[in-house]
Amino acid sequence: MINQDIADKLLEIATLLKEQGANPYRVSAYRNAASVIIHLPQPVSEIVARKDFQGLVALPGIGEGIARSIYEYVALGRMSRLESLTGGHDPVALFEEIPGIGPTLAHRIIEHLHIDSLEALEMAAHNQRLEKIPGFSPGKVAMVQAWLAQVLGRQRPQSHEAFTEPSVQLILQVDKQYRQKASAAELPMIAPKRFNPEAKAWLPVMHVSKQGWHFTALFSNTARAHQLKRTQDWVVIYFYDDQHHEGQHTVVTETRGALTGQRVVRGRETECGEHYASVR
Repeated sequence: MINQDIADKLLEIATLLKEQGANPYRVSAYRNAASVIIHLPQPVSEIVARKDFQGLVALPGIGEGIARSIYEYVALGRMSRLESLTGGHDPVALFEEIPGIGPTLAHRIIEHLHIDSLEALEMAAHNQRLEKIPGFSPGKVAMVQAWLAQVLGRQRPQSHEAFTEPSVQLILQVDKQYRQKASAAELPMIAPKRFNPEAKAWLPVMHVSKQGWHFTALFSNTARAHQLKRTQDWVVIYFYDDQHHEGQHTVVTETRGALTGQRVVRGRETECGEHYASVR
């Protein structure tokens, strides 16, 4: 049944991407991957057990990005990419699955970093952002790195350069475009599963490609955003490129310090300050 479950979820991602106006090639990639999985003569879990992540990448039509989603489902029984497209997952519960991270540290990750995916946490664990959060000693950060590498099916170099990200200028451009299109009602709307008892389609979503990066942008639907009434201000931006670098940032209107009133990429405030200084 695992092959059918995975194929169903890949087809659901393809359907959501098509409905949300994503690149047709991405839609086709997920549909093709679902067809490959459903026609396999053995369970995907056996391929992972024998050949690990590379066994998935070796399948026809399965690129690294989709392979990671499949690998995550085999390891955890969930597919974060699908959950992010529906606004339906609880990031606290997701991070609590990591050994050594309980409710307190999971909330701190979200409060300090404004992230809700394992890929984004992996990036934060390798570029010194995670170790700045109280409670994350070097040993704990190393443990998180090792667990994420296993669950995400990859081993990455430890160097900062290995974790490529879009520039803050580009992220801010996507943020501006998203908010303008959302305000003009030019984007498809989804009905997030969390904090939405009436199942109302209120959350605009945008897919766009710029400078070799592919972005998905939507307003934050986290508990914290609702608590602070920032669901029309905080914009979550997921990104990946053709080399399968991927991650996530949240853009907010700064309420403190020298950048008060400016749109700021959480976790990259210094770069944002340099960007605004350069355009004055």
